[in-house]
Amino acid sequence: MTSTLRSARWFAPDDLRSSGHRSRLMQMGYDAKDWGEKPIIAILNTWSDLNPCHAHFKHRIEDVKRGVLQAGGFPVELPVQSLSESSLKPTTMLYRNFLAMEAEELLRGHPIDGAVLMGGCDKTTPALVMGAISAGLPMIFLPAGPMLRGHYKGEHLGSGSDAWKYWDERRAGTITDEQWIGVEEGIARSYGHCMTFGTASTMTAIAESLGLTLPGASSIPAADANHIRMSTRCGRRIVEMVHEKLGPEQIITEKSVANASAVAMATGCSTNAVVHLIAMARRAGVPLTLEDLDRVSRTTPVIANIRPSGKQYLMEDFYYAGGLRALMAEMKELLHLDAMTVSGFPLGATLEGAEVYNCDVIRPLSNPIYHEGSLAVLKGNLAPDGCVVKPSACEERLRVHEGPALVFDSYPEMKAAIDDEDLDVTPDHVLILRNAGPKGGPGMPEWGMLPIPKKILKQGCRDMLRISDARMSGTSYGACILHVAPESHVGGPLSLVRTGDIIRVDVPNRTIDMLVDEVTLAKRRAEWTRPADRYERGYGWMFSKHIKQANEGCDFDFLETAFGAPVGEPDIF
Repeated sequence: MTSTLRSARWFAPDDLRSSGHRSRLMQMGYDAKDWGEKPIIAILNTWSDLNPCHAHFKHRIEDVKRGVLQAGGFPVELPVQSLSESSLKPTTMLYRNFLAMEAEELLRGHPIDGAVLMGGCDKTTPALVMGAISAGLPMIFLPAGPMLRGHYKGEHLGSGSDAWKYWDERRAGTITDEQWIGVEEGIARSYGHCMTFGTASTMTAIAESLGLTLPGASSIPAADANHIRMSTRCGRRIVEMVHEKLGPEQIITEKSVANASAVAMATGCSTNAVVHLIAMARRAGVPLTLEDLDRVSRTTPVIANIRPSGKQYLMEDFYYAGGLRALMAEMKELLHLDAMTVSGFPLGATLEGAEVYNCDVIRPLSNPIYHEGSLAVLKGNLAPDGCVVKPSACEERLRVHEGPALVFDSYPEMKAAIDDEDLDVTPDHVLILRNAGPKGGPGMPEWGMLPIPKKILKQGCRDMLRISDARMSGTSYGACILHVAPESHVGGPLSLVRTGDIIRVDVPNRTIDMLVDEVTLAKRRAEWTRPADRYERGYGWMFSKHIKQANEGCDFDFLETAFGAPVGEPDIF
């Protein structure tokens, strides 16, 4: 076997151990012609019967294998944990780092020369990328692709976004149970991830703008035949990358992270982009911070007119309008065009010939849907380490707001109160949910889009200021301030707020404060008791001991690049 291939360490030597490796491949029906002198390509597949976003991966794996074989490689499928956003509880975020660890150790411990990462459902993209970065082998990301547009009575439905919208209308009594069932049946019509610019589309767009996908790959709908062809091209390209020795250290750099930050803001990205992009960047040794992201946001307009930041279009429309390549070409003056990509060419070269076919879906920089980027980072005595809001998706009147707090200590408490029509609440109140952060949730669940109280809904109000140390779905919208750090579970200031305290938020000036004097806060701090941890054993215990706060990306402390020396190659004796 070619000595420059990493997998040759397992199969080439003339010794007993390597003989055992070869014989076990022969046990499965292979012979030396199958693997000899060929790059062995791992295909990390996040398919499962409970992951509708990846239902097509059972077939796409064969398309990837076909490409690997065409290019002279030897494909091997390695199934990994499938993080289904809709089914896995209490939250997929609890298991993002679990999948990252699994990906890293599988790639390092097996005779692998390069990897195709198959993901798309929210946490699978950052998890696979984080693990592959740490493993350090050539890798290419294959996005699952968005599902087709939803439909109900002639209207296009956006996954998540219209579910929240119509659920509020049902609670307000403006639609019937039968109409609600019609929405349920029509909102998700095919395999593929959410077709709004939620977390899934945000993260696959970030993967592409980091240079980790083939050009245009993140925009292709899952059910489009082009997705099959893209999958096969991924298989061919990873074999070439192995021969070229093109690894993640050459692709994920300060320039590519800056590109991904700008593209995320221009797309009207999910608030979840913050924790994932910080974690991914730090795995590559790029010390990205909240302040960096806020700085990019201030100078990058939102030009993707896609829900929930946009008002009309969905990802299928975005693809027909030219997709992410067209959007990046439209904003190329804001990008580092010399950043390398998995294609083997710098970003600028991959954008040549890209066109916008619908300038209302992909706007020019001169006519954005929102003049600053999608996210804003706020700081103050309520969030000294920062929190995140999506001003492009909330009512303008709430971007500068002052009102009394209405505090809930748990989701069940909030859920029980929110439909009480005698609840003492007005549209000016600030709803607060705490004990829902990385340690308190546990896992920082997507509880941050607190429902509007039924009493307020019936008055015609559809947005209120809401604050939490939780996250929210990227398909959500509204004046939700999230990822408050430090979280309340560890004694952050959010734990000291009481119902009736006046909260002041000023998004343009990036401030968030509770108007409570320091003497009162000191007294409350002395009286505060830390809640009991939820786990006394197992993965949850490890998670609680090692998870970092939201402003630092929620990685495990021991997985970050700066924690220790790189892990070497495994011993083979």
